[in-house]
Amino acid sequence: MALPVSLHRFRPRLLDDLRHYPLERLLKDIGAGITVGVVALPLAMAFAIASGLPPQAGLWTAIVAGFIIAALGGTSVQIGGPAGAFIVIVYGIAERHGVGGLLVSTLCAGVLLFVMGLLRLGVLVRYVPVSIVIGFTNGIAVLIALSQLRDALGLQVQRMPADFVGIVHTVAGALSSVNPYAVALAGLCVLGLFIWPRLWAVDSAFRRRLAALEGASALRATSRLPAPVVALITLSWLAWALDWPVETIGSRFGEIPPSLPPLAWPEVSWQTVRQLVMPTLTIALLGAIESLLCARVADQLHDGRKHDPNQELMAQGIANALVPFIGGMPATGTIARTVTNIRSGATSGVAGMVHALTLAAIVLLAAPLARHVPLAVLAGILLFVAWNMGEWREFARLRQFSMHYRLMLLSTFAVTVIFDLTVAVELGLVLAVVLFVRRQSSLFRAELLPPTRDGERQARLYGSLFFGAVTKLDPLLEAVEAAPQGVTLRLDARHLLLLDTTGLDALSGLLDTLERRGGRLVIDHLHEQPLSLMRRSGFLARVHAWSALPEDA
Repeated sequence: MALPVSLHRFRPRLLDDLRHYPLERLLKDIGAGITVGVVALPLAMAFAIASGLPPQAGLWTAIVAGFIIAALGGTSVQIGGPAGAFIVIVYGIAERHGVGGLLVSTLCAGVLLFVMGLLRLGVLVRYVPVSIVIGFTNGIAVLIALSQLRDALGLQVQRMPADFVGIVHTVAGALSSVNPYAVALAGLCVLGLFIWPRLWAVDSAFRRRLAALEGASALRATSRLPAPVVALITLSWLAWALDWPVETIGSRFGEIPPSLPPLAWPEVSWQTVRQLVMPTLTIALLGAIESLLCARVADQLHDGRKHDPNQELMAQGIANALVPFIGGMPATGTIARTVTNIRSGATSGVAGMVHALTLAAIVLLAAPLARHVPLAVLAGILLFVAWNMGEWREFARLRQFSMHYRLMLLSTFAVTVIFDLTVAVELGLVLAVVLFVRRQSSLFRAELLPPTRDGERQARLYGSLFFGAVTKLDPLLEAVEAAPQGVTLRLDARHLLLLDTTGLDALSGLLDTLERRGGRLVIDHLHEQPLSLMRRSGFLARVHAWSALPEDA
């Protein structure tokens, strides 16, 4: 028996990438993988800590999910792992349902993502309006920045709430406990992250002067070090050497175990799954949007085959279904690490796999050193991530766009910040549908022409006659009721492009009125779609006469 839908074939892009894979490409992938693995180290810890989880949850998520997404995904160069967009979601779920609820939500979201890819639904993510994406991306960036104020200011707060009002109230109430050493570390971190890449820019005066010095090759080699790693190492050493009284990873979480994570079985029950439907949908939707947006960015930067959205969703699903068993957090495609991977010369998924192995080696060999990392430094890294994550220029450009665009972007942003990302996505999509229906209905019109000499009434239909536009037929109905008995109404449908069942029902009501008054309905020049619906419903059998356009006949 044939399946009613066509399922997507599971075929990782890596199989095609390795068909012709010379040593030169392997060396490039290894170099890129090591580079992006080092970049991922501070980010993975920072994302986990900001989400209310221990740092090893972020590290092992980056390792396991990053390896799976690179090996099984539908892109050649995308790097997967924990992402800043998930911080607010993960923190809120863990706050309301506990870590166990987060693991179950992540597992269920992984299954849902795999099914979405299997059913070829990856293309649907492209239909999410860009205004909604920008609105909740900027909203998440604001919430990430607010959530880092405790560590950036060194506030004496036991636990930060998950909502905007609670965060503002808690921070305001604890301002008397600001730690100037933590403020200095966070400020130096943000400043360093901003300055470091500009120091080594091709046209920078610093680089030109350095090139004139003898023995500067060793210093120039440091330009390849990622800014977050430089900030992490130098500021951690500074705080340790000066014995600054700031909270560190070790003082809050203890040492990161230099061993493989223990396996844990999430307690999945039907009752738990029912309670976590909305968190599951939020993780799946956000993961799908983030990963496919990242894949599209990678397509623009990497000179290779376009990504396979359905295969990518299946790989993301497998990764998210497995990370809960190691106590991990949701994973998706990450734009910053993917761009770093591409600029470092990556050519295939091997680079992403090397990135995961590099992280694993660092954790297993150097995990005890992480206990000295100040949380203020990680907060500074996330403040910088939040700034780069937001598309702030879009607010200044709002006046260039329509009121519909402004309403969707600003409402999604406001609801994301003040209420909840889940509600924001729901509201954004509802607004998008409502405004789309309103716009499409405004494109339909029924133009009533003057009566002919023999009293026949004529009208032309333009656009799509669907549920949102049926009231546009009211003038025709009024004209029929005001016409003499036995009048003929002739509709020119050459510009009627689409007809739905509600529109057909409105035409049936118009025909009923004509028949009750002894009149007749004639429809000329029908396109294929309206003609097919009218024929299947039996409507054409009631019409006095009709004709199709030649190309649709």
